[in-house]
Order: sequence, then structure tokens, then C-alpha cells
Amino acid sequence: MADFHKFLKMGVCSFAMFAAAGVSGTAFAEPLPQEETLSSEEAESSETYVWDLTDLYETPEAWTAEFEAMQAQVATLSEFQGTLGESSESLALALRTISDTAKEVVRLYVYSSLSRDEDQRVPENLERFGRALSLYQAFSEAVSWMDPELLAIGEDRIREFMAEEPALEPFTFSLEDTLRQAPHTLDEDGEALLALAGLALSQSNEIYSLYANASIPWPMITLSDGTEVRLNQAAYSRYRAAPNREDRAAVFDIFWGAWNDYEAGMGATLNSQVLSAVFRARARGFDSVLERNMFDDALPQEIYTQLVDQVNAALPIFHRYLELRGRMLGVEDLRYYDIYPPIIEANTGVFDLARSEEITFDSLRPFGEEYLGLLREGLDGDWMHSHPQDGKETGAYMSGSAYDVHPYVLLNHTDDFNSLSTFTHEWGHAVHTMLAREAQPFETAGYSTFIAEMASTINEILLQEYMVEHAETREEKLFYLGQALESLRGTFFRQTMFGEFELAIHEAAEAGEPLTGSRFSEIYLDLLRRYHGEAEGVMSIDEPYGIEWAYIPHFYYEFYVYQYATSISGAVWFAEQFLAGDDEVRENFLNVLRAGGSDHPHQILLNEAGLDMTQPDAYEAVVRRMTDIMDRMDALLAEED
Repeated sequence: MADFHKFLKMGVCSFAMFAAAGVSGTAFAEPLPQEETLSSEEAESSETYVWDLTDLYETPEAWTAEFEAMQAQVATLSEFQGTLGESSESLALALRTISDTAKEVVRLYVYSSLSRDEDQRVPENLERFGRALSLYQAFSEAVSWMDPELLAIGEDRIREFMAEEPALEPFTFSLEDTLRQAPHTLDEDGEALLALAGLALSQSNEIYSLYANASIPWPMITLSDGTEVRLNQAAYSRYRAAPNREDRAAVFDIFWGAWNDYEAGMGATLNSQVLSAVFRARARGFDSVLERNMFDDALPQEIYTQLVDQVNAALPIFHRYLELRGRMLGVEDLRYYDIYPPIIEANTGVFDLARSEEITFDSLRPFGEEYLGLLREGLDGDWMHSHPQDGKETGAYMSGSAYDVHPYVLLNHTDDFNSLSTFTHEWGHAVHTMLAREAQPFETAGYSTFIAEMASTINEILLQEYMVEHAETREEKLFYLGQALESLRGTFFRQTMFGEFELAIHEAAEAGEPLTGSRFSEIYLDLLRRYHGEAEGVMSIDEPYGIEWAYIPHFYYEFYVYQYATSISGAVWFAEQFLAGDDEVRENFLNVLRAGGSDHPHQILLNEAGLDMTQPDAYEAVVRRMTDIMDRMDALLAEED
């Protein structure tokens, strides 16, 4: 009912996205470098490093037994077809059976995905994951008749059922949402057809993955120190921040040159994705792809336009940061390849797992005892796979879909500050999941990405302020303030730029404009230059760098990345008041987390915290924070050594 997949929202949070192809992604919409890895034997030698999946299923054999039981159960769900309108009791029985089945299907998926991500070299893990995906697809097809049947019963009858049957109470929000979606729900045949077409319409992402990960012959580069490097995506992520400026320029020129060789093919692939999105929107009667994507969570389109407008108005603040970056790097003619090197080096020490736990716990004290108690429970449990190892999924994520089991956290901890920040971020997702489960049944515990990233990003902000406060040297303070600025650059500005690109290309397709690789590059280059102030003399960006759009995998999940920008805006708005000691705002924020998916995310923020993301308030808070950070940095730089 009402897009039954909404029950699965708890999914995989942050640094990764739940998708049919599995878990991929990073903190922002671009690939991560590879980490130094341990062997599986080294990782297993310390219980601290490895999660305990027996909390899900005692053995792989137990998983198989449950899988077979759920296969049989899913096959029976069609028996409820035609019965929903017989009585309120019939409706309640059908919804309870289907919901309980969904909960077990998700649990099977979680075990299969976590075991796969622990070691992707093991054939049994890959096979199990494939079976879980097939079961999820079978479940989706088995309940595709629900929305049309519910709508055929009629709103008045559904409301009568809800009023007379207490067992329907957990399903109230989903039933209301089904009624809301009536204008965009097809008849049974139409819904079944779209369900069957789902795999075919998603193939552009698979084609992109083959291009990006298996087809491009990565060139070699010789760095200034004589090091020879094959410049694949992982090497680019590492060497784009090289201290030698000539090395950085060469890395950019060679890497983006390789992508430009595939501009036409990559353009056809992204065009296919865009056209698929346009088809799905029009098939359901939406005027645009943006409208369809915002409609899923009942988000006003004004949120998107307000974000873009406010970020564009804040570009002078961004340009001030770029000019500060140039001064600190000692570069007068700032170029795009100067965007990644750290603006200051500092001896911050090693952030091993024990130190990361301690700092995270201390930095989150503003949340209060309840939050800290849940965090301590998680840190003391075997819920985390913390270090890189051979065959392990890269990046980091929190998996919280298995409702009756605690959340799990995958990290690739390398003992640096970025690892600490990631650690803090992911445990923010985990505690959010715990709070939602304590307050909500399975049916409304799953929360929207729109709120999920606020719950994790606010932890990063509190961490940044804690590190500045406890820094022992001016260099350390500048380092942590610089990290905070980079977070705002990468999240508030860069992700909104991506969002503008997505909006432009989908609007072009909807207007009938042919889209090619060269056209994508033209649109993207114009945005790059405008955002980075080329016309104002702030930064120069060479034309070949316009191919960067092809490097961003998140464009195959339309209108997703803007939520990183709205999330950091909301998080800054909350954190600003947290740090001022406003206990009421803190409790309001915790109520937002407890609400789970009991209402639409925009409504939860309004009702629980009075935050309206269609208004400028949250975005203006980001500008205030960025200005304050740069003021503090200028003051530190003015101090005599």
C-alpha cells in the first residue's frame, strides 16, 4: 500500500545509498579512494573490528531456512487480492500479514548485504545477496495490486474502516498516504506493468558502472618525485590533493582527459537515465521529474527552489572562502585543481578506534543522557565492522532496516581525522534508528533521507566545534576550522551545484531538447564557473574539466544529492541553538528523530521543531556559520607566531 517500500526507509544511511545494485556511495556524491586493508584473518583476530551477524541469524543455514519460508509466504500474498474491501477486519488481517512478511524480507536482505560487504570475494555471499534481491523483487510484484484495490474501495470506506478497527492504527499513515497518491496511482494492470519494467528502466546505472569501473583504460602519470601511478579513480581521489601544484595540474589534466574520451558514451548513458525518469514521471501523471521525486515524501517543491536561490545568493561567501584558500596555499591565480589540498597541515595525532569512541562520546554530550546512553549501548556492542580488509566494501554506512535487531555500522577506519568524522557521522544514524524504533512500530519507524542526514551531520558539526575548543595549538585550530569550511563547501555548495545540474538536464529533456555528452559538459562547465566565481576573477576552470559530471554516480539516483545540502542546513540551524544552550530546541530535535516515518519529513520538522525548509532560516544559518568560521580563521592568521 502507498508505495509499500516506505516500510523499508530505514535502509542504509549515509556514505551509501540503498539500491537494487547494493550499497555504494560516500559522504558526498563522488567515489572514495581505496583504503589500506587488513587480511580477513587479521581483521577477525580482534573482536573489536568485526560485527556479530548471529544477532540476525545464527548460521547461514538458518538464513536459508528462513529464506525458503519467506519464499513460500510471499507466494501466498496474492490470496488477499480482492478481500481488502470486505470488512475492516479483512483489511487489518491483510495489512498485518503483508507487513510482517516485509519485516522478515528486509531482515533477510540485511544479513545478505552485510555478509556480502564483509567479504565480496566469497561466492556464497554474492549468491545469498542475489537471492535476497530476487525475493525483494518478488515481494514487490506480489503486492503491486494493493494501491489500486485500496483506491477502488474508496476514501469514505477506508476511513470508516480506520475508525472502527483498532488493529489498523499502525497503518493509518500509510493508508492516508495511499489516498494522497490516488491521482498518480495506475490501475492494477498499469501498476503491475511498471513493477515489471523496473529492472529494465534501471539498467543505465549498470551501464554507467561498467564504464566507470571496468571500461576506461586508466593512464599512467609520473609525479614530480618520480612516483609512477596508474591514475584510476582511487588514485585521483588521493593525488588530486598532492602538495606539489604541478602534480595536481597534471593529475587533473590526465584524469579528466581519460573521461573526455568517453564523453559520447557516458552522455548516452546519462541521457537514458534521464529519459527513464521522464517516462516514470509522465506515466504517473506528474508534470516533471522534480515533482515526482518531491511528491514521494510530500516535500514542497519550494524547498528545492529555495535551496538553489539561497545558495546562489551566498556565492560571495563561498568566493570569500576560495580567496582565503588561495592565500593560505600561497596561490594568486587560483585554479580548479587547487580545490582539494589541505589549506594547513597540523599534527593532530592518531585517531584510532578507542580515541574516536572517546572523542565522539564527549563531543555529543550536548544531546543529553538519553542519547548518550543509546550511543554507549551501541559502542559497547558488536555492531560495527570497523577496519578495511581484503574484499570488504569501501566507504561507510549504517544499516538499520532489520527492525527487531540493533543497527549495524560499516566503517573503513584509517586512524585519521576523516575517519573520526565518519565514525561520528555513522553513529548519528545508528542512534537515530534506535530512537525511532523505541518510539515507533515497524510500520512507521523507517525515516526519510531528508531527515536522516540531519541526524548524522549535526554530529559532525558538534565534533568540529569540540575539536576547535580542545585544540592545543593555533595550527590545530586552523586545521579543524578548515575542515569545517571544507564540509560546508562540499555539502552546501557542491551538492547544490549538482542539484542545479540535475534540474537543468531534466527540464531540458522534458522540453524535448536532445541531450548528448557534449551538452552535459556545456551545462556542467557553466555551473562550475559560476559557482567558483570565474567571472569575478576568483578561480579559473579549464574547459576539459566540464566532463566531471560523468564521474558522479549519484546522478543515476535523480534528485537525491540536494538532500545533503538541505540536511547540513537543518543541522547547522539546530546546532547553532544547541551550542547556545537551548534545551528546548535539543528536545525538539530528539522528537524529530523519535518521529521516524510517522509523518512526512517536512511536516515532522514543522510540527516538532518549527523548522520550515521552504523559508530562508536554515540556509541563512549556514551563511552565518561559514562567516563566523572565516572570521575566526582570519583572527588566528593575524596572530604573531
